Amino acid sequence: MFPHEEKLICERLNREPNEVEKAMLEVMWSEHASYKSSRPFLRLLPTENEHVVLGPGEDAGIVKFDDETWIAVGIESHNHPSAVEPYGGAATGVGGIVRDILCMGARPIALLDPIRFGPLEKERNRYLLEGVVKGIADYGNRIGVPTVGGETEFDESLNNYTLVNVACVGVMRPEHLVHSYVSEAGLKLVLVGNRTGRDGIHGVTFASEELSENAEEEDRSAVQIPDPFTEKLLIEATLEAVYTGKVKALKDLGGGGLVCASSEMAGKKGFGAVVYADRVPLREPGMSPTEVMISESQERMLFAVKPEDVEEIGRIFEKYELEWTVVGEIIEEPRYIVYWKGKKVADLPIDLLTDVPTMEWKLRPHSAERPVETPGVGFGEAFEVVWSSPNILSKSWIWQQYDHEVQGRTVLKPGRDSAVLKINEKYGLAFVADGNPRHSHLNPYHGAMGAVAEVVRNLVSVGAEPLALVDNLNFASPERLEVYWSFGETVRGLADAAKAFGLAYVSGNVSFYNEVAGRPIKPTPVVAGLGKVELEKISSMGLEDDLLIGVVGVTRKELGGSELYARLGIDGGFVPRVDLDEEKVNAEGILKAIEKGLVSSVHDVSKGGLAVALVEMAMRGVGFTVDLTKVPSETSNPLEVAFSESHGRYIVAFPEDNLDELRGLFRHFAVIGNAGGSNAVFLWNGEEILRKPVSELKKTHESLPKFLGEGE
Repeated sequence: MFPHEEKLICERLNREPNEVEKAMLEVMWSEHASYKSSRPFLRLLPTENEHVVLGPGEDAGIVKFDDETWIAVGIESHNHPSAVEPYGGAATGVGGIVRDILCMGARPIALLDPIRFGPLEKERNRYLLEGVVKGIADYGNRIGVPTVGGETEFDESLNNYTLVNVACVGVMRPEHLVHSYVSEAGLKLVLVGNRTGRDGIHGVTFASEELSENAEEEDRSAVQIPDPFTEKLLIEATLEAVYTGKVKALKDLGGGGLVCASSEMAGKKGFGAVVYADRVPLREPGMSPTEVMISESQERMLFAVKPEDVEEIGRIFEKYELEWTVVGEIIEEPRYIVYWKGKKVADLPIDLLTDVPTMEWKLRPHSAERPVETPGVGFGEAFEVVWSSPNILSKSWIWQQYDHEVQGRTVLKPGRDSAVLKINEKYGLAFVADGNPRHSHLNPYHGAMGAVAEVVRNLVSVGAEPLALVDNLNFASPERLEVYWSFGETVRGLADAAKAFGLAYVSGNVSFYNEVAGRPIKPTPVVAGLGKVELEKISSMGLEDDLLIGVVGVTRKELGGSELYARLGIDGGFVPRVDLDEEKVNAEGILKAIEKGLVSSVHDVSKGGLAVALVEMAMRGVGFTVDLTKVPSETSNPLEVAFSESHGRYIVAFPEDNLDELRGLFRHFAVIGNAGGSNAVFLWNGEEILRKPVSELKKTHESLPKFLGEGE
């Protein structure tokens, strides 16, 4: 909390807050809990369209899938905790987002894990990767919620640090919607789940400041302890309670603990709350009221229930052997009062906790884009450095540790453009997350637009109509003028791209202060998207013999932020620009092509460019021969044609008979070769510039474990 904020609090109270009150205010006025620096920009984001049932403002957003089914979706970060204790931080990140979905009345059905680390050459970064992956795997597997996709990247700005974002979706019937706020006084506050301990105390304030070099020793107590077995019981008990229709409001106890959950539940509609902190079941002896109120011990939920329904709801918890206690009540007066052993230890206007003033920092425009010389490397060398990059290598070592098929809904598994989950006999839900911090570092506006465009491409590549978006914005300190500027530019880009596609953000998360010892991360917006797809028309990604290979869209001289430049150590250049009109036309064309059965396989072009996208398709089928000079392009440089990450592009494989009809769907379309054989062959003006056996490329692609000291 800043000095001017402490002064403002004292002025509004007309006194100094006591110890308990000050601790609660520090939690609620933290950046992580209040969004005080991000709110001025977040208002720019579109939050409504025909699919949105419930937009931002509660624990998760809700999207209409059909008349009988709604989808709850949310995304959260657990960056600081995972950097300090990777296993526990990542595991509790999963637990927290699952409970966010649960407390809307939805059954969690799938997770995505966009995660990022420093270079794998460093032992500390390998330790963080292994711990984070194991934490996600153990927690998700044990609660029976599959991790069906995500992304994993490595970047030098994350050395000794990690970004752990987790998205979750759940299914629900409309009549089971429960809000996170109360609409009447007199309700009892029922706490259920794990006992409260000292783990996670000051978790949100710890997440609202930079980490020091000694964070692993200094901040370990701020990391929560995971208990997936209790979480699984909590899932089933909560849903059974919700189905009675007698739960009037519901929140999980995540960041900020009991004070956050109860004050937000009461204060949103102007009510107040009385909390009896000494009734909270404790895991450790001798805890103070301050510790009880701000502990972030996991696997806890707060229910608001009418007095006459408490025993019935309690019997459900007892059936699942979960401890429950009435810890407070909702009152008409808009105050937040805490008692401890009969003594009033806190008494605040509730809006002092829930209505935190915004904080606007100064802006310093800063673009790292600049002209650079085209790299003087041969095509073969360029391909080798890109194809062997840890960012391009298969992440199967990671997702094979996840049970991605539990619940039996997973139609498309990890490793495809989007995961697809069966919702009913006819339709599935496509679910994907994307981000490109190298693009955002050079130009945050266009990097953000590109993240949205890539999500749309990944959804339509499997035949899914995009429905809605969520975003997780990972940035360094907003007190850095150039960081706050880049945040604003990012939100502007996210807003403009979403509006162009007619999409809305239904939930999201902002994570500031992602830096270690003064070393800021690159701006890292992550966008996750939902789409609806007819199960019988899901598009394939692999190549088949005797098909033509076509490219949709235009390749431009846009190597800035590309994987090629990153691997060659080139910082600069110009990042890809999104032509929103063409991006829309191409996405609609791809959906029509899939709907009409004109294409046998589709893959979007993104990280690594055309060369990588083509080989990824070959590894799921047969080889190919393509002539890169036939690619619709604004450049005659083979490196730019092959490795530019220009937006709006897809590769399609199709029977020759469909060529004319397919060509008519797009402004820019060209046949560049054909599928067949066992080699990946690239030509330039008819001359062979690279030939590689697909089997050899596949072996390289599966070599990520070698970076971790496994395998050969």
